[in-house]
Parts: sequence; C-alpha cells; structure tokens
Amino acid sequence: MVSNLSEVVGSLEYRVATLLSKYKDVKHKRVALEKELAVLQQENKQLQEAVDQSEQKIRTLKTANALLGSNEHKRETKLKINALVREIDACIASLAE
Repeated sequence: MVSNLSEVVGSLEYRVATLLSKYKDVKHKRVALEKELAVLQQENKQLQEAVDQSEQKIRTLKTANALLGSNEHKRETKLKINALVREIDACIASLAE
C-alpha cells in the first residue's frame, strides 16, 4: 500500500514537473512572438507610410503631367480645377455672409 502510494506521488511529481517545463517553454515562446509581433507592426507601419507617400507622389505627378498638356490626364485636370473653383466659390460665399 505504501509502495503504491509513493508510486502515485512520484507519478504526480513527474507530471507536475513536466507541466511546469511545458509552461515555461510556452511562456518563452509567447514572449518571443510578442517581440516579433511588435517588430512586424512597426515594419508594417513604415511600409504603409511609404505606400501613402508613393500614392501622393503619383497623384502629384499625374496633376503635373496634366498641366503640361498630357492628353491622358486632361479630364482629371478639368475635374480638379472645377473642384478647386467650387471650393473657392464656397469660401467667397462664406466670407460674404
């Protein structure tokens, strides 16, 4: 009976030690993944900013091409000018009130 009880206690100690070891491994992996996530989030932010800057440059270049007489962007230029004129008219109307 005592031998059987000590076997059960020994088995439980082994299982607890195994679980603690696995817990520590998982904890270390979680910390490493959190660090990797932070790095990837920062990289993603930088890449998104680069994309935004590139898109702004593209819009600027399209406008410049249109102003230089490029047939490809004449419609866009006319629409942009019309939008700017409407904004100016709205500002003048607001100031007149």
